[in-house]
Amino acid sequence: MLDKADRPPLGRWGQLFLGVLCMSMIANLQYGWTLFVDPIQQKFGWDRTAIQLAFTIFVLTETWLVPIEGWFVDRYGPRIVTVFGGILCGIGWVMNSYADSLWLLYVAAAISGIGAGAVYGTCVGNALKWFPDRRGFAAGLTAAGFGAGSALTVIPIAYMIKESGYQHTFLVFGIGQGVIVVLAALLLVAPRAGFKDRMLAGKPVVNTTSRQQYSPREMVRTPVFWVLYFMFIMMAGGGLMAAASLAPIAKDFNVAGVPVSLLGLTLPALTFALTIDRVLNGVTRPFFGWVSDHIGRENTMIIAFLIEGMGILALGMFAHIPIAFVLLTGLVFFAWGEIYSLFPATCTDTFGDQNAAANAGLLYTAKGTSALLLPVLLSIQAYAGNWQIVFYLASGMAFTSAFLAMFVLKPMRARFIARSM
Repeated sequence: MLDKADRPPLGRWGQLFLGVLCMSMIANLQYGWTLFVDPIQQKFGWDRTAIQLAFTIFVLTETWLVPIEGWFVDRYGPRIVTVFGGILCGIGWVMNSYADSLWLLYVAAAISGIGAGAVYGTCVGNALKWFPDRRGFAAGLTAAGFGAGSALTVIPIAYMIKESGYQHTFLVFGIGQGVIVVLAALLLVAPRAGFKDRMLAGKPVVNTTSRQQYSPREMVRTPVFWVLYFMFIMMAGGGLMAAASLAPIAKDFNVAGVPVSLLGLTLPALTFALTIDRVLNGVTRPFFGWVSDHIGRENTMIIAFLIEGMGILALGMFAHIPIAFVLLTGLVFFAWGEIYSLFPATCTDTFGDQNAAANAGLLYTAKGTSALLLPVLLSIQAYAGNWQIVFYLASGMAFTSAFLAMFVLKPMRARFIARSM
């Protein structure tokens, strides 16, 4: 039974909204990056692969430090860590606006990544704690801010780059996004101890949860964690390749500037794809999170991962058709974005919510590990002179993840939770 002390300022739904808002403000650091790659190359003449290394550095620092940031969140609350992250996110993009060397671009990417990881890990961890009864949906809605948060700014950013240059765009959006994160962070709070038990009292649940509370150190000693980690790497790898390289892919397939009419709108194929992809990449997170709350985590993984594999294969076959490029990239992002709700929810179900931010953050480092695949995939593309091998590899990883979810993770996790009850 909840009491008055369990109700935070703005309520727990207000806490969820603040997390979504913060995530929306850092979304462009990852999903808006592709718009800047070609302008940077045109200005300085740097190799595209060298420029994209900044994206890899961003993802690595965004993910690999989240367990440390999550540890601070679990012990000192979400407010201070999110303020810290918002400030760094702003500084990173301001530095991008002045970067006149690859070295400075890489430093700015690292600073942005540390800030984005602090915000991301805090907001997802806080959502998992406030919504033990709807973990998949809450984690998905929070992650949707990161997935779809850039949808409304794709066109303004593209327009500002065209009219004022990419450096001015980095500066304006960096300051604006950082300020909003800091202001929203001032209202974030964590639930009191024992909130989960009071919240779930007498309620039936589909996803069985562990009663034992595992620390990060204990968690990494379990085989089920490493199965989750390996699956996360494979699923994240293909999606990150698409997120970082969508503009170059469109350019190489000669569809980037071709007008596409859809839903009563006519836009260049790349702009249309970027907008729809961001929306679907956001919608999928609460959608599949909600589905997993009702039919189970692994069952949902199987469905989504199979769709992802088929979508990537189809993209490789039909990307040269402008409308197919728009629709299939949307499908790819729709079937990819759900990993950011399914994996943290599965992690907290399995290892407990006491250390939810740190544990989910440690699993989230798999995204950073998967970023190491990006230079490899881009090198393969450059060597082959086309994207087909890359598409085959990415789809293969998705199909393998679906197989593991069905035949390895599901029975393994059931036995693990039964021993932890």
